[in-house]
Amino acid sequence: MRYFFRPKFTINYPEEKTPKSNRFRGLHALRRYPNGEERCIACKLCEAVCPALAITIDSTRRGDGSRRTTLYEIDLFKCIFCGFCEESCPVDSIVETGFLEYHFENRDESIMTKEKLLAVGDRFEAEIAENRKKDAAYR
Repeated sequence: MRYFFRPKFTINYPEEKTPKSNRFRGLHALRRYPNGEERCIACKLCEAVCPALAITIDSTRRGDGSRRTTLYEIDLFKCIFCGFCEESCPVDSIVETGFLEYHFENRDESIMTKEKLLAVGDRFEAEIAENRKKDAAYR
């Protein structure tokens, strides 16, 4: 009976949210430069460093000699959200956002294609840029 009169620790989830750690890693995103061009230079470091082998990249050379990705996929069922892909990227292209409220209705939706990743990056760019500034100030 002594617990009956104590304050409750339950939260009303959709209205109230628990605080997240600064190191939380959520849904992946691909970023763009301010001119709209994607940042990924197809170096394939994120694919090489991924311990779960969740990233698949194909690339091609453009007319100006630079490389860009033709295929960039992340299988979220394989991904362990370790953040190695984010740390290995030399141009800060692949990042993990703080977004955690996503779901899949079909198994095929678990594969994040390049278009989906760019859409997530466009949606959360302001939040990502703000977090990058905080991280740079912290270091």
